[in-house]
Amino acid sequence: MHKKRIIPCLDIRDGKVTKGIEFKNNVDLGDPAPLAARYAAEGADEIVVYDITASVEKRPPDAAAIERIAQGVFVPITIGGGITSFADAAQCIHSGAEKVSLNSIAPRKPELLTEISRHFGVQAVVLSVDVARDASAPSGYRLFTHGGRVATELDALEWIARALPYGVGEICINSIDEDGKRQGYDLKLLAAVRSIARVPLIISGGAGSVDHMVEAFRAGADGALTASIVHLGVGSLPEIKRILHEKGVAVRTSL
Repeated sequence: MHKKRIIPCLDIRDGKVTKGIEFKNNVDLGDPAPLAARYAAEGADEIVVYDITASVEKRPPDAAAIERIAQGVFVPITIGGGITSFADAAQCIHSGAEKVSLNSIAPRKPELLTEISRHFGVQAVVLSVDVARDASAPSGYRLFTHGGRVATELDALEWIARALPYGVGEICINSIDEDGKRQGYDLKLLAAVRSIARVPLIISGGAGSVDHMVEAFRAGADGALTASIVHLGVGSLPEIKRILHEKGVAVRTSL
């Protein structure tokens, strides 16, 4: 049976893990390397690391920081933020990442998705989309870039449909509206993306309880990003997986 993935998300700013609400008002939570190692040891299926200011500051990913994180982690790592070229993506993978997440650069250089997937395999390419509700967009959702700071002219669903043929291995859907609120994922958005995409979908933004993850998995998510729950001590990864298992969700556990 296909196992659902629980994926702690480490947003990095100035070298520290940080957490905000609606992509704003961030609070620093500490050094990413020991935190990533701890989550991996506790049963995380993957770790996602986003440098949330790299794109707006126009700087590449920090290879040394990636190497330091990867040294203590024996689950797949996805790196996002500041990747604008094949060389950037290759450096991330050579530094220890299994996947690269492209967000701000993808609408401007969709051919980069193809270049990376042809060299490293489609499984190494994650299309990350920062999305907010907008009644003026055809689907009701608009695509944002640069850490949610810049509204594009693109309808989020139309962009995803256009990007898929370029070589997208999976999609990470980040809801700006629900980010950090702990009121649940945007399941309507998830369903809309699932209706047009057959690749694995990772949902992000809004988890405040294990029940929110159950809802997302039953609505079609293949993986769930979590930040607030694990960072703030609401629930540990073993506890999350135990509850999911008890509720009939197929997860990788030691049970």
